[in-house]
Amino acid sequence: MVEQIEMNTSEPLLSISLSVGYGNKPAVLRNVALEIAPGEVLGLVGQSGSGKSTLALSILRLLELKRGKAQGTTNFQGRDLIALKESELRRIRGKEIGLVLQSPLSSLNPALRIGTQMFEAWSAHARGPSEHRRHSVLEALASVSLPADDAFLQRYPSQISVGQAQRVLIAMAVLHRPSLLIADEPTSALDVITQSEILALFGKLNQEMRMAVLYISHDLLSVASICHRIAILHEGVIVECGRVAQIFRYPVHPYTQRLVQAIPDKTDLIARAPAARLAAAAAVPS
Repeated sequence: MVEQIEMNTSEPLLSISLSVGYGNKPAVLRNVALEIAPGEVLGLVGQSGSGKSTLALSILRLLELKRGKAQGTTNFQGRDLIALKESELRRIRGKEIGLVLQSPLSSLNPALRIGTQMFEAWSAHARGPSEHRRHSVLEALASVSLPADDAFLQRYPSQISVGQAQRVLIAMAVLHRPSLLIADEPTSALDVITQSEILALFGKLNQEMRMAVLYISHDLLSVASICHRIAILHEGVIVECGRVAQIFRYPVHPYTQRLVQAIPDKTDLIARAPAARLAAAAAVPS
């Protein structure tokens, strides 16, 4: 019997209602409204240029570094991130909300050893003896199926594969066991086999840590394999949001219909999707 994932749906972990733009240019995102329940994996699908990465950066208010401006609300565990001071946000970024970007090798500092970067990520939100720090870092590496030893910590990013680099970024993102992980196109730079491994890893982290995930991708197939619900972003607007089976079997919006029609055998995909996730999706409001 497949174990079902229990999720508390009484109150969303994250609830956003945002419009985002750059200066006097037309808004990139318009009244985008999404909710993520504790422990839920929500897939955000859209083609390049639809605003997916803009939304990811807006949630953590990192878009301000690119002179973007978000208007609306981003409620995370009862706090509106839009209204918080930068000092308060720094305590949330990396600790309560983790972020994994799509380019692993460019996201890591090539001049620093893996261990140095992992230790810095730990020290940003924790204090304690070096033994505690080392234990936490090695535990995080082991959780993403990387070598949990000093030899690996001594390596530089150039000495590991792209797949290993992506796992390092994921390990850093889950180091403090955040309640929400935002993964922005995390498999786009990986080969097919490594993509499958990373997708399985996100599913494992979701189940073992009860960590909610906002999984952003242009690939509807990969999203369907690990998500409870899927939101479709098209030209800066959420045009459809629903459970995996609902989106694949009964797409409503013309853009969603085109996406689904481009998949050769969606029925087989739904049949092979993890039963626990489809069962758990029934407990999540669409």
